[in-house]
Order: sequence, then C-alpha cells, then structure tokens
Amino acid sequence: MKFLLHHKIIRYAAVPAVFFLFFSSAFAQTDTAFCFNSFDGTKIYYEVKGKGKPVLLVHGFIVNSQSWKRTVLYNDLLNLGYKVIIPDLRGNGKSDKPHQPEAYENDAEAKDIMQLMKLLKIKRYTVVGYSRGSIIASRLLLLDKRVTAAALGGMGDGFTDANWPRRQMFYRALMNEPVKELEAMVKYVKDSGLDQLALAYLQKGQPSASPQELGKLKKPVLVICGDNDPDNGSPDSLAKMIPSAVLMKVPGDHSTTLRSVAFSSAVVSFLYEKNK
Repeated sequence: MKFLLHHKIIRYAAVPAVFFLFFSSAFAQTDTAFCFNSFDGTKIYYEVKGKGKPVLLVHGFIVNSQSWKRTVLYNDLLNLGYKVIIPDLRGNGKSDKPHQPEAYENDAEAKDIMQLMKLLKIKRYTVVGYSRGSIIASRLLLLDKRVTAAALGGMGDGFTDANWPRRQMFYRALMNEPVKELEAMVKYVKDSGLDQLALAYLQKGQPSASPQELGKLKKPVLVICGDNDPDNGSPDSLAKMIPSAVLMKVPGDHSTTLRSVAFSSAVVSFLYEKNK
C-alpha cells in the first residue's frame, strides 16, 4: 500500500482485498453498550464493538454515535479487526444534556473521552472525527498522550479561530436569535426533538486549536474532506498548519463524504500505514 505525497497531499490508495479477508477472519467481535459518570458527574453513553487495535470515532454536530453505523467506514473497520469505540458526546444521543453553559467549557468533551479510555484500559488509540467531531479529535491530539494518530474529516481551518464567526452564528441561531441562513437547521432541531439549549451551549463552549498549538504536533494526521465541501474553512490551510499532516480530498460535499467508499478507503489506508 502506498501514499503518494505531494507537499502533504495524498491520493486514494485501495486496501488489497487479501488484507480485508485476513483481518475479518482473524478477529472475533464483541459488543458493549454502557454509560459511565464522567469527571463532573455527566452520564456519557458509549458502545464498543470488535477486538484488536482501538479506533475512536467522534461524531459531528446534531447527530450522535449511531450516525457512524450508516457509514462504510464503521463496517470496514470491524471487518478489518479493529476495536471500534463510539461515544455520544455530552449534549447528544443517550448521554446527559446539561443546561449549564459551563458544562461544555474547558475541553469537557475531550475530558469525557479521556476518562472513557482510562475506564476501558486503553493505552494507545487512533481517532477519526468528522465535522465538529474533528475539532474534538484535534483537542485529543493535543491533550492525550495515548493518541497515536488522527484523521480529521470534514474540517477546515475555521475552528482555529477562537472567535470563529460560524460557531457564533450557530450559537445565536440556537438561542432563537433570527439568523436566516440557519432557519432550516433550527427547524430540524425543533422538529427532531433534539435538546436545543444543550446544542446551543455546545457551540458556545466549543474549543479551538490555535495554529501555534497545531504547529507543534508530531503525530500523524490525515486531513480529509469532500472536494465540494467549503463549510468549515480551508482544509488546505489546516493541513499546512500541522507539520505531520497529509491532505486528502475525495468526491462529495459535507453531507455525503462521510458515508462514501472513498472516505472509508482513504481512512483505512491511513490507519493501516500508521498501525502496521
């Protein structure tokens, strides 16, 4: 398997079929679904499936851990023999949804995950995030020595600005201020019965990672996004901020890329190269 590097840009490299067949037969799968009380008493839901090297999947905004089960990547990782860990970040899914803004500040979500890894007695793991999940993955890269590599999907350089206008716009809209561009999003939240206040506080307390912090990273990083995905800033600029990063663009927009075969194949190839 080979990555073609052009100043931190890689092209799709398919994983040989024999690799899939070997790993799918070499490992049995186990299932675990539990909740635990995090550092501040917030209940966090998580699922673990499979055996082997652990991969944490961090979901995006207005979804939960179950969204990963609709992706090619989730099934490919299991068939390859990885242990796949999918938590519901606080404020989402079956996890608690505190209505205090401070519950989402000071890297609370990354701390939840770090405590989960301690609970699971995991000493080394890789992280795959998508959209807002990539922001949390970037914090784990900086905060948790157990993280060996990370794939940041669907994310550009927007979050490196602590005062990111897009984040502030989402917060205002979810606090019922009139924001025309996000009327459909707010309607979806209301119609779906999601916890609008918790989601607002998630945006309010959302962390950032400065270019200076990212510039110190030495762990392998894959920045991957759809070739028609301008939602979260420039992925090219994000990759250039991280000395150890490679950039990959696959067909798709922000909504479709995550579920695609190309996304899965690129991430699996990256993980294989970094874990062999």
